[in-house]
Amino acid sequence: MPCTSVAPELDAAGRGHYITEHLPPGLFRLADEAAAGTPWRITPEPFPLKPSTVAAIESLGDDLLAFYRAQNALYLRSARGSAPAFIAEELDRGKPEQIVRLARQNRFKQDVPRVIRPDLILTDDGYIASELDSVPGGMGFVGAMSRTYCEIGSDSVGGADGIAESFAAMISSLAGATRPTVAIVVSEESADYRNEMRWLAARVGTLGLADAIVCAPQDVVFTEEALFVRTEDGRELKIDVLYRNFELFDLLNVPKQELMLYAARHNRVKLTPPPKAHLEEKASFALFHHPGLRALWRAELGAAVDERLLGIFPRTWIVDPRPLPPQAAIVDLYANGTPVHEWSQLENLGKSERDYVIKPSGFSPLAWGSKGVKVANDLTREEWRGAIQGALASFPKTPNILQRFHKGRRVRVPFVGASDNAIHEMDGRVRLCPYYFVVGDRTRLGGILATVAPADKRLIHGMSDAIMAPCRVADDGF
Repeated sequence: MPCTSVAPELDAAGRGHYITEHLPPGLFRLADEAAAGTPWRITPEPFPLKPSTVAAIESLGDDLLAFYRAQNALYLRSARGSAPAFIAEELDRGKPEQIVRLARQNRFKQDVPRVIRPDLILTDDGYIASELDSVPGGMGFVGAMSRTYCEIGSDSVGGADGIAESFAAMISSLAGATRPTVAIVVSEESADYRNEMRWLAARVGTLGLADAIVCAPQDVVFTEEALFVRTEDGRELKIDVLYRNFELFDLLNVPKQELMLYAARHNRVKLTPPPKAHLEEKASFALFHHPGLRALWRAELGAAVDERLLGIFPRTWIVDPRPLPPQAAIVDLYANGTPVHEWSQLENLGKSERDYVIKPSGFSPLAWGSKGVKVANDLTREEWRGAIQGALASFPKTPNILQRFHKGRRVRVPFVGASDNAIHEMDGRVRLCPYYFVVGDRTRLGGILATVAPADKRLIHGMSDAIMAPCRVADDGF
């Protein structure tokens, strides 16, 4: 449904003020959210990207889908003994047996995530993908932002309804129906995302593409034949697709999770993302770069996709405390020009030599939302030493990764001052989050969220002094 521009003649400050006043409230919560007002900085226009940048990001979706399929295939081969055993060992580390068994069930064997969101750091040479998220927040947020900017005459990548239309197309493709019913199940642990998912569900319904209902896990009604969900007007609808908006590390705390999984196993409902914790591990980047696995990845992906992903996945290592033989070293990891064979060699590196990030690999409340990320050159020497030692100590239950840190390029972006309603300019660095939806065997780009953090911040994430906006195509863009 096209969006009508209702205020196209505003100046920059007026545009920013319009966005602030008309964006639906409560869509996005930040850790440092202010008590009132929009808890991030508003820019008068969506963030500009060159046509070539958008084209590259659009084509990236199919490569990332291929990566998930390759990772899933290698994991299952490893589990049954036809690929190196350490692949499954690393991806299953720290997980309860029930979670491991769930991931290996035949019913979900070929399933991969149908919403894919990478974190792309815009660099001087293009971008790098610092991680992938298959249970992403932000879909409703980007959708609502895109529609609101459209009201002042600004186009966004994917269009004003790109997120809603692509989400609905993904659900329809999975259900094999033209107007399916999807229950978006949001757990208490994921409650911060409930409002934006309600916006998305309402928009999908307004467009007439699906019956979408946001509910808590306990609101799902189980019968032997199907799952049902109650609407606000008292109707009970049979669920065709259950969209899992909760993390697997929290699964055992989710009411009725056993009944939902039972229905999915018996094909009484389609479940996405699939309950596969190995597909949510950042350690997969370390396995992708592992020299002993390179031929396997290349065979699964094909040479062209493999080369493209090698160019954007940063070098990553699993922080593993097990001792190496005296003659061995960790591949491609150096401290003061010397190959690293003990993690303690990294502890005395100066700040300028610490171009690394340490973060939990997955299956942890600290593994999402930038909660457990430590940027090495932001830390004192004692803090850096503690980060390494903490990562080593947590290896059996919560493995961490060490990842090469790539500094984002500097950009200057206008924003509206909260106190004076005037236009200011931020010197910042950018993270791009494209939202891909799997429709059939291909991905569809629904929209791109840009987060611009002040240049003195090493970690780019949603914060009160960051600019957050959808992206647009512009010849003078980045």
